[in-house]
Amino acid sequence: MASYDYDLFVIGAGSGGVRASRMAAKHGARVAVAENRYLGGTCVNVGCVPKKLFVYGSHFAEDFDDARGYGWTATRPNFDWNVLRDNKTREIERLNGIYGNLLDGAGVDTLRATARPIDPHHVEIDGRTVSTQYLLIATGSWPHVPDFPGREYVITSNEAFYLDAFPKRVLVVGGGYIAVEFAGIFAGLGSQTTVSYRGPMFLRGFDDGVRNFVAEEIRNKGVDLRFASQVKSVAVTAAGARTVVFADGQTLEVDLVLYATGRRPNIEGLRLRELGVALGPNDAVIVDDTYRTSVPNIFAIGDVTDRVQLTPVAIAEAMCLTENLFNGGHRRVNYDNIPTAVFCQPNIGTVGLTETQAKARFGTIRVFESSFRPMKHTLSGRKERTFMKLIVDVATDRVVGAHMVGAEAGEITQGIGIALTAGATKAQFDATIGIHPTAAEEFVTMRESVR
Repeated sequence: MASYDYDLFVIGAGSGGVRASRMAAKHGARVAVAENRYLGGTCVNVGCVPKKLFVYGSHFAEDFDDARGYGWTATRPNFDWNVLRDNKTREIERLNGIYGNLLDGAGVDTLRATARPIDPHHVEIDGRTVSTQYLLIATGSWPHVPDFPGREYVITSNEAFYLDAFPKRVLVVGGGYIAVEFAGIFAGLGSQTTVSYRGPMFLRGFDDGVRNFVAEEIRNKGVDLRFASQVKSVAVTAAGARTVVFADGQTLEVDLVLYATGRRPNIEGLRLRELGVALGPNDAVIVDDTYRTSVPNIFAIGDVTDRVQLTPVAIAEAMCLTENLFNGGHRRVNYDNIPTAVFCQPNIGTVGLTETQAKARFGTIRVFESSFRPMKHTLSGRKERTFMKLIVDVATDRVVGAHMVGAEAGEITQGIGIALTAGATKAQFDATIGIHPTAAEEFVTMRESVR
């Protein structure tokens, strides 16, 4: 039997790579993980964690205003971007340390350098070659900015977390969840914010009722939404501002242009094609349901496979992979009913099928919807509303989709996700006693279908 330096060599110490390294080591494997940027990957450093901290920070502006309706009359305080940015950075550095300690504690060799596969069983790192029985690609994804005149004058979400100065005017280009989240962040912190998206409505892939409701709420918060809009060029003025020219001839002057037009699998420098690894049209690493690539001992998980770009999914894939490789398991990840949150303002929480998907799959469905003003705003005076939706397969009475727009939608949807995973029926939702007064109780009190 061949002898190797490692049983598993992982390239990429993001959420999936770290979990795979730790669990493989726990099962007795000799493991190394290589990372040339930062421990924790996108989520910890330039994704979920700092973004959620910025969302918290940006929402205080509304909280201060809302407090007046409850008798608090203090003057609204000033915002200091440097404090938020630097406190966020300190928290990220703390988390980086925790990830390092977790790997060290598991007995994983953590190599802070660039690793390049030489062949299916050998990796070059720090000028030396190491051998491995299995190779795992967990390098995640990277923001993509298309080519156009002035491309060099825009930033991506990566840079947005470390701006030297806070911009007064911002253009966010894109229509995915990153775009709408940063639109809320910039607007909440005081920027005059515009969103440009080439399609007729943003958040493609989400339920249409959610998309339309969120667009209305974001507009009510003062964000200028421009659909069917495409940037033609960006130039810099003598004062350092950005002049944006759109395809229809309109122009806009802003201080910052943020491109959130998608992310692509991060395979640069890995020479995967030369190794015989099959890639998709977007350079996604193609894998089977065991995360094996076209090269039998090379595996891939997480965003680099461009299937479901979510941190908990990468972690679940890592758990399955290591259980199967090193503990005799036969596990598979169930990609149905994955709960998802978008931390725009107000938040989106969704699990299961959209109305369009449910119609296509089941034919006859019932749709329950509710839109209302949250109790908090009866005194605050804010016009923000909450939206909830349940989709039911008539043949089985199973709830096959649940969607919410409103405060703490992600927190609420996590619990609803358990119900859908367990196969809960609408009758069981109806039989559940609500917690009063909460917004969440609406999910168990919607009795009359609207369609």
